[in-house]
Amino acid sequence: MYKKWRYQEVDSSLVEEISSKNNISELLATVLINRGIKTKKEIDIFLNPTRNDFHDPYLIKDMDLAVDRILKAIKNNEKTIIYGDYDVDGITSITVLKKFLKERGLDCRILYSK
Repeated sequence: MYKKWRYQEVDSSLVEEISSKNNISELLATVLINRGIKTKKEIDIFLNPTRNDFHDPYLIKDMDLAVDRILKAIKNNEKTIIYGDYDVDGITSITVLKKFLKERGLDCRILYSK
């Protein structure tokens, strides 16, 4: 499969302005601009998010069912396997989830997909 990279032109004066006003590199300013993040508030939220800045996880379909099932597994001390893929974000998310569940008393095993 052939993929073609697309280069996005960015206003260099805007890059310099955002870089200097926010004390960030021009490379980071360019990345932010390419993501549509240009205001001081947007940049602060993107670079230093708080829990209040996250999306509501219950907007994900059937999240309530998943939470109920996990709570049931914790209550009944069930054997649990976390299944995830073997890449950077997969390993990271599995590790965070395992630590979270272990702190709540659930013993989890991990199964990676390659």
